[in-house]
Amino acid sequence: MSSQDTELKVAVLGVGKMGSFHVESLSRRTRGARVTVVSDFSDEQAHRVADPIGARVVADPLAAIAADDVDAVVIASPGTAHEEQVLACLEAGKPVLCEKPLTTEAATAAAVHRRETELGRRLIQVGFMRRFDHEYAALQQMIAGDELGAPLMLHCTHRNPAVPEFFDSEFMIRDSVVHEADSARFLLGEEITAVSVVRGRPTGSAPAGVSDPMLVLFEAESGALVTIEIFVRTGIAYEVRTEVVAERGSALIGLDQNVVTKRVGGTWGGTSTPDFVARFGQAYDDQMQRWVAAATRGVTTGGDAVDGPGSWDGYAAAAICEAGVAAVIKGERVETGMEARSEASGATGDES
Repeated sequence: MSSQDTELKVAVLGVGKMGSFHVESLSRRTRGARVTVVSDFSDEQAHRVADPIGARVVADPLAAIAADDVDAVVIASPGTAHEEQVLACLEAGKPVLCEKPLTTEAATAAAVHRRETELGRRLIQVGFMRRFDHEYAALQQMIAGDELGAPLMLHCTHRNPAVPEFFDSEFMIRDSVVHEADSARFLLGEEITAVSVVRGRPTGSAPAGVSDPMLVLFEAESGALVTIEIFVRTGIAYEVRTEVVAERGSALIGLDQNVVTKRVGGTWGGTSTPDFVARFGQAYDDQMQRWVAAATRGVTTGGDAVDGPGSWDGYAAAAICEAGVAAVIKGERVETGMEARSEASGATGDES
């Protein structure tokens, strides 16, 4: 990034639904950045996204990361590719916004975090966008400011209208409950130490052998409890709610009824949110704007390039989900077994 060029030049790796949304956000709603390179396993899809904005298509994601016309990278490729691509960004010294998961295993996520710590610069931001949602941010400040007293329980609801056939019980933990894993850490400001899962009666629309819905229980360091209803085949809407129950009160976010109408005949109601992009669009855009600003500072100063959840948060979420998957399989309480956190890692919950 030259002194004459004030725009951060960004490569986007993987331009399915999420990656395409990020390209649109960077191109239309984000100040100070432009997409210069697009990479995807589908050449046709890559050109469909890149051509209208004048970006280059580079088939090899590692070549895209190394390109001279790339200052920073957004990774929205499949999770199995993240480890190699994030490490390539570290070796190139380029800031990266990586969609969850940081990596698909706790051990590899911990290794990525250690590698970043060795470099002495924070370059990795993980796309846990709920931290940038106005309601989540307000609730976190309320808890941190002791307005309600010590939090005793979090009650979380996570519902999707529909998911692909391959979305089995374990995938529900890794791809959906992962957001509650980070949200709970963000809101409570502490780590999760153990996970339990109760597999009850499944909905008739769930494939054979898939437990949908499930009840997940997190235990936090302080003893606070986090309950999560995960139900991904409701056939109704995308619904995400969180309630904190504390010593001196409670607070609830995510009612998300939009406009509520009353009609002749006694009917009333609101419009439900159809998908996660509609529900968290503001959070995604704010996340992107703040990352671009942080990445630009990092590129120009050679310092940290993160304004949000970092590599430790990516590792913590991976460890929680790994314990959650084990709890699904074994039907018993499983401890997260997280590594000790080094002082160089930053502080839990204060990175956004």
